[in-house]
Amino acid sequence: MAEQQQDVDTLKRRGRRRLVGAVALVLLAVIVLPMVFDPEPRRSAPPVSVRIPGEDDSAFKPKVPPKAPAPKALEKPAPEAIAEEKKAGEAKPEQKKTPEAKPAARKPEPKATEAERARAEAALANAEFMIPVGAFANPDPVIAKLAQAKLRYYTETVVTAKGTVTRVRAGPFATKAEAEKALGTLKELGLKPGNVSVKS
Repeated sequence: MAEQQQDVDTLKRRGRRRLVGAVALVLLAVIVLPMVFDPEPRRSAPPVSVRIPGEDDSAFKPKVPPKAPAPKALEKPAPEAIAEEKKAGEAKPEQKKTPEAKPAARKPEPKATEAERARAEAALANAEFMIPVGAFANPDPVIAKLAQAKLRYYTETVVTAKGTVTRVRAGPFATKAEAEKALGTLKELGLKPGNVSVKS
């Protein structure tokens, strides 16, 4: 019986060793195999930097864009201004070269911006203004009101997901003042028009 007791003890020891060895192999496999099969190690997200201003910091000061100068009324039509620029450009090569010639070469840039400004003002002077009245499935009652008030209008048909609607717009008007006057008339008619805008 003593021999049987020793055999049981040795079997228990061997069993414990095998169990410890198996657990060690499983842990090794769990740790090492993902490292072997992962092509790139996972990178942690970059740290987020959050700065909260203190009470002593200077107050926020927004940058205000510079105000554009009021548009000047054109004294000459745009074609005459362009012809005048060409004449001025032809007269410049006749000047003698002097040490001041380098600053003179830089001056055409402001003149170019002035020419661009003149073209833009001419385009605005020729612009037509309109007022969006609304988009209607049945525009006939609105068109009748506009015709009765003797306001110019035009329509555009637009296909939408809900069906075909007709955009009704008052205009075109030659000046913004005319368009503003028509806007007041539209409001008196009980309509809810949009703002005056340039016809595109």
